[in-house]
Amino acid sequence: MLKELCGDFISLFFPSLCTACKSALVKQERLICINCLYNLPKTNFHLDENNTMARLFWGRVKIESAAAFYYFEKGSKCKKILHQVKYKGEKELALLIGKIYGRELFISGHFSDPEILIPVPLHYSREKTRGFNQSEWFARGLAHSLGKKVFNDTLIRFVDTKTQTNKSRTERWENVENSFMVQSPEKIINKHILLVDDVVTTGATLESCALSLIQYKKVRISILTMAYA
Repeated sequence: MLKELCGDFISLFFPSLCTACKSALVKQERLICINCLYNLPKTNFHLDENNTMARLFWGRVKIESAAAFYYFEKGSKCKKILHQVKYKGEKELALLIGKIYGRELFISGHFSDPEILIPVPLHYSREKTRGFNQSEWFARGLAHSLGKKVFNDTLIRFVDTKTQTNKSRTERWENVENSFMVQSPEKIINKHILLVDDVVTTGATLESCALSLIQYKKVRISILTMAYA
């Protein structure tokens, strides 16, 4: 009780602010206010197996399902949140979004079939600089709500590729082609894998990851991301 009172006293002078709108969070809110959570632009892609994101991969790589939680738009609150995650070290935000999305998927019954989650990896040098992999933290949140396991050391990015920003679709693919490899492939044989990333734009990175995984016996791939650009 004393700890709670101290926390309330401190919050009077140093209130926690919503990542998206910078308004003061009330007692039951964490990282993002309820108003912003309610108004963030959800895609509801998980309710349509032929959604726009899934069609990105048609004719490129065989996947079972694909969905993103939010639309990623210029100047939007979603972009602010993901910027905080990716460039400001707010990994707990990625975890929270994963838990919220995971609960929605669990309640809907969609994406219940995959057995393991694999986050799109960063090259070790970039992860060392950033201090964490945002896709892994999003995957942890999803796994918590879906009751699944995260394998974060199975898919490896062994080429330190340049940023995908401002590249065309062809350039993005060429940039990440043959950049990933699987170690301990026995862990994924006969598995339905949920491949997890932060944002999908052209799908080049996810396609390259999926192609590295599906070469093994009876591996199936589904995809989830925080946002769709």
